[in-house]
Amino acid sequence: MEQNVTAETNRIPISEIKQKMKFTGKVLKTTLAGAAIDIGAEKPAMLHVSQMVSNSNEPILSVTDVLKEGEELDVWVKRVRDQRIELTMIKPLDLEWREIKTGLAVKGKVVRLETFGAFVEIGAERPGLIHISEMAHGYVRTPADVMKEGDEIEAEIIDFNRKKKQIKLSIKALTPEPEKEEKVDQQTPVFYTDDQSKREKPVRKKREKKNRKKDSTEFSSLEFDLANGQAEEEPTAMELAIRAAMDKANAKKHESKKKVAKVQSVQDDLLARTLDQKTN
Repeated sequence: MEQNVTAETNRIPISEIKQKMKFTGKVLKTTLAGAAIDIGAEKPAMLHVSQMVSNSNEPILSVTDVLKEGEELDVWVKRVRDQRIELTMIKPLDLEWREIKTGLAVKGKVVRLETFGAFVEIGAERPGLIHISEMAHGYVRTPADVMKEGDEIEAEIIDFNRKKKQIKLSIKALTPEPEKEEKVDQQTPVFYTDDQSKREKPVRKKREKKNRKKDSTEFSSLEFDLANGQAEEEPTAMELAIRAAMDKANAKKHESKKKVAKVQSVQDDLLARTLDQKTN
């Protein structure tokens, strides 16, 4: 939280001064170790030389090289302890690592877009990353379809790693998930996608093939029955040949029996005449 207070305003109780508050103060006195700054509080605040910032990047060798008595400057409260206010000229982070936690909603500005996501300045030591998969519940082709650099967005911290200095954000976590579509009424025509139609076709083909196989089996059975019926009424050539052979064999057998019977009869007649001659 920032608060601009000039030294001319009413004195502020030390109990009301909080960390990160911003003040415009006046240099009361400089020393080797730092300077006493009037920020309008009950007591002057202390600014250590290590918390001073020079206009150049050169190291600070003397406090007087940076500050002059009576000079006004912007400072922030670093901490308050034992009724002593410690200041810094270094702007503190809006979000310290100790303040970062999962589930915390933050606001920030999109500072860079990449193919895999977007970096957002949220006031922490490092920008947070919103992965493309965390930008919306639906499919996102490219981050540029959702946001652009400079956009102010709100997101939720879903993960962080202080050692690696990484902060992961999500817009999707703050937006409700779309309701699922209701079931299609049976009377409503259904239009299938290409993938669905591909899945349906093999099923229909399989059923048709199975039905064709069943019809073929039944048809073969019918042909077999018809063939059997025709066989009883009209013998085949093979059967006729077999019958002819059997009839011929039976005829020969019958003729053979007749010959045997005739020979036997002749023999019986000869025997009878022979016996008659001997008796006479």
